[in-house]
Amino acid sequence: MSVDLTPAKVKLEDFARTFRDQLIPVNSQFSYFSSPVMAEEDLRQYLHEPISALPPGVSALLPKNVALMLVPFLEKMNAKSATRISFEKVDEPKQSPTFRMATPNGAVLFFATKNEEVSDYHYGLFNEIAGMVSRVWNSAVRDGYYALLRTELVAKVNGEVDEKSWRLKQALLRKPASKEGKVFKEYARQSFEDTLTLYLHGICCDIDVETGPRQLPSRHLRKRLEFLQLQFPPPAGHAVFPEELKRH
Repeated sequence: MSVDLTPAKVKLEDFARTFRDQLIPVNSQFSYFSSPVMAEEDLRQYLHEPISALPPGVSALLPKNVALMLVPFLEKMNAKSATRISFEKVDEPKQSPTFRMATPNGAVLFFATKNEEVSDYHYGLFNEIAGMVSRVWNSAVRDGYYALLRTELVAKVNGEVDEKSWRLKQALLRKPASKEGKVFKEYARQSFEDTLTLYLHGICCDIDVETGPRQLPSRHLRKRLEFLQLQFPPPAGHAVFPEELKRH
């Protein structure tokens, strides 16, 4: 089967199926296809640098085959989260930066790259990776992260790493009796995903953490990042904190 790219809109499934035999390996686990074709310098920033910065322990928790599809735009079609590829500009309310599709052999990650900053793309990539890890984390990582969050909750620490976990934290605080139940677990998983996204992004790139009333205080954020550093040490040549970079 082939996909006619003359139409401006293409189904994700059709695109992935058509170009799966044209995937280009990045390493033994990741491969990619880009439409339109990217320059080598862009591929280095979009693929080789972020993938080489992944901790081995994180890569071990991901599917064996992860395909990255780099396309101009992703368009949300309806309230049920149906999404398609667009080769023409999409109105901002309908734009989607990423989409993850599970397959029998792994996962396909779609990324909109047109008019996107590389830093935003990196965030989307690491967020998708963190999302996959957060659904398969082992008991040692889960229990350790739960303990960190319970300590924060007892101390009434305000804020979170990102918007999704912040909203779930507010829902949990409105139901204090749920701190060991479903509400806590939903919050903890999302908090882990958001924190791991920041951790991976920080290993790869020089980023700034925005301050504000919803942001987790720096000393508690550092404790989380130190915990992740123990669980998922960065690869050789990469560091988590600025002072570590100075030692390399």
